[in-house]
Amino acid sequence: MITGSTAGIGAAFASRLAADGHNLVLVARDEKRLREQAADLHDRHGVEAEVLRADLSEDDGIAAVEARLSDRKHPVDLLVNNAGFGNKGRYLEVPLADELRMMKVHCEAVLRLTTAAAETMRARGRGGVINVASIAAFFPRGTYGASKAWVVQFTQGAAKDLASAGVRLMALCPGFVRTEFHARAGIKPDSVPSWMWLDADKLVTAALKDFARGKALSIPDPRYKAMTGLAKLAPRAAVSVVSSNVGRPPRKR
Repeated sequence: MITGSTAGIGAAFASRLAADGHNLVLVARDEKRLREQAADLHDRHGVEAEVLRADLSEDDGIAAVEARLSDRKHPVDLLVNNAGFGNKGRYLEVPLADELRMMKVHCEAVLRLTTAAAETMRARGRGGVINVASIAAFFPRGTYGASKAWVVQFTQGAAKDLASAGVRLMALCPGFVRTEFHARAGIKPDSVPSWMWLDADKLVTAALKDFARGKALSIPDPRYKAMTGLAKLAPRAAVSVVSSNVGRPPRKR
């Protein structure tokens, strides 16, 4: 199962897993795009792709996905919690309602869906969850970075708790990837150095390799691994200045 499957990293996961012969459950808000994606994956790879329309910023949407994950007659072997978004603007420039909506998708939905999946996986003695976080989890980056830091901490802790049960969990921390995500968040491509952009398909390939190796944390690119290491050594104030401005418009006065 892949949430946020119709674009970006989610679409790359869907294509790769379908190419490997896995049947899929595709989850997103746009049913038309979901059905088009399902038909395309079936035609190209011969796999069955189930469609589940759900808005993970709403309780009913989360509950619908929880119910599917709890279906023991049609178990999900791998959950990719990929759905997410970024708000346009800095803290206090974004309405509180929008911040809370993001927290619901990034934190509450991830917790609830991981729990629903892990319970059935533990009963079977196998299965896995990949929670898509962000490199922003390691840098001061407002509410978005804070929510992704929660995803990393939660996933790593749960991975240890479930290791003996045969259930693997991994937090995936990509950097800037050329997808719809950044356009929706108001990030202009020319505001980010060209070397920082990653390819979604290569990212997914690296992530799945890390998952197969049993890693609980994946930063699937040498450039971002180096950045994370340097950030631990550099003065926190300097890291905060850089991370707060890359890919963002100038501050409002």
